[in-house]
Amino acid sequence: MRRSAVIAASLALLAAGCALTSTDAVNVVVGYQSKTINTVTAGTMLRAQGYLERRLDDISKRTGTKYRVTWQDYDTGAPITAQMVAEKIDIGSMGDYPMLINGSKTQANERARTEIVSVTGYQPKGALNMVVVTPASTAGAITDLAGKKVSASIGSAGHGTLVRALSNAGINPTTGVEVFNQQPQVGASALESGQVQGLSQFVAWPGLLVYQGKAKLLYDGAELNYPTLHGVVVRRAYAAAHPEVLDAFLQAQLDATDFINTKPLEAARIVAQASGLPQEVVYLYNGPGGTAFDTTLKKPLVDALKGDVPYLKSIGDFADLDVGGFVQDAPLRAAFATRKLDYDNAVGQIDQPSLTGGEVWVDGSDTTLSVADPNALLRAVRDATARGGRVRAAYVHDAEFGTRWFADKSVWVRDGANYLPFDTTAGAHRYVAAHPGSVAVDYQQALAGAA
Repeated sequence: MRRSAVIAASLALLAAGCALTSTDAVNVVVGYQSKTINTVTAGTMLRAQGYLERRLDDISKRTGTKYRVTWQDYDTGAPITAQMVAEKIDIGSMGDYPMLINGSKTQANERARTEIVSVTGYQPKGALNMVVVTPASTAGAITDLAGKKVSASIGSAGHGTLVRALSNAGINPTTGVEVFNQQPQVGASALESGQVQGLSQFVAWPGLLVYQGKAKLLYDGAELNYPTLHGVVVRRAYAAAHPEVLDAFLQAQLDATDFINTKPLEAARIVAQASGLPQEVVYLYNGPGGTAFDTTLKKPLVDALKGDVPYLKSIGDFADLDVGGFVQDAPLRAAFATRKLDYDNAVGQIDQPSLTGGEVWVDGSDTTLSVADPNALLRAVRDATARGGRVRAAYVHDAEFGTRWFADKSVWVRDGANYLPFDTTAGAHRYVAAHPGSVAVDYQQALAGAA
């Protein structure tokens, strides 16, 4: 090989930010968040199931090229972005705000520059990113946090929910509250100790704290009626140097997505074991009606990202970003074509949260009982308890927004013979105010009264 060709090849490897080791293995460094349920199809479950490694092994058998996968676990998207800026992570998964910050911060360096190539999970109304307060808090609405201290991871999906919620309520998100920039687990401790009066975070932190009895839900992001999403970003230089790795990753993500959608309870067990989260909390999000796990880059989601940009500019230094150019669906379209799947049909489908029904999960059972409406769920819980069974969890859909939530943590309203669940006190109050004769009741009263 001529000297100029050798130099060119060396520069190509340097630009990709990925060196071959002495064993000629291509490094694949993946940044993920083990406790962020909306990203498990590109992180926790993907890793636990070995889907990516198997896909890369198939390539190795065909071509002889070896691959070495390194998984790096983080609490939020910010450190993943920092590592991508430093060209030390090749593929990462994170929420909507963090992805935009990622694109903004990496675009100045061609070797670090990223693009969004798939969605991991989304929620069309923005539910599941939530604001919680202590169980003893007297706050009943987001406006009650005015002048208070609130913990959030600045630039995260949870922070985005807080910013929008406060703005919609007429509260300046930068001066109307004092935001403590904290990692989720630090914020959870700060809330418990009274250092802050509220916590705004992404999944699974609100559900975890409420499940543990350490918090109650104050604000459901579904009130915003604005789509939220998590997705996958890749360094463009790396994808150009190793398109087969990106394709293997997307194929592996499709494997994980198929699994979680067809076997959600088993998937919850796998994610719980790998993340340390309670299986009941994982299943809150990945069960039917929770997070919509769908890889396609849907127009409403891309439009939502474009609408997020002004908010990001309002909270800090955010360089202009061409969101349309940042989102690239060609690799995912190719992955769909390999499987003979219709991408155009899939990308046009939008999940709609349920406003009825729910599930009861009795201890010792490998399945859950699906019910048609909240009254049926209450009867099923009551009957299971009467037979001596322990209900691990019961899930209902908020009667106002359809958000999947814990039945025993919901605020119930009796309206005639019907019992309706609301995930926030404010939601229950709105319903009672609009329906004379209805009355708020606690969970035990609802259980006893359901006919």
